[in-house]
Amino acid sequence: MAIKVKRIYEPYTPSDGYRVLVDRLWPRGVAKAGAHLDRWMKEVAPSTALRQWFDHDESKWNEFVSRYHSELKGTSAIQELIALRDQHKNLTLLFSAKNEKYNQAVALMKMLGGK
Repeated sequence: MAIKVKRIYEPYTPSDGYRVLVDRLWPRGVAKAGAHLDRWMKEVAPSTALRQWFDHDESKWNEFVSRYHSELKGTSAIQELIALRDQHKNLTLLFSAKNEKYNQAVALMKMLGGK
């Protein structure tokens, strides 16, 4: 099993495997027909309040991950994502943020046991 993260603006590749968009809002400039999505799970995205508080500020990263984990803990949404991880050899979590190092997809990958 491999879990990876990727900006939705990057080209689709077959090695992506099962592709899940983990943003609450649809990414600007991306046509739904060309997104090569298997699933859009807006319910695993951070709450609007948490996302706005974090604002991709590296100094808030550890606290963001902790708060985000608390938001998701025990929800059916995270359970569904865990099931998808277990069902697919390759799982790619897609995000639209410009910051590729500090975003919800990276936090989710860590929660799911990825690197």
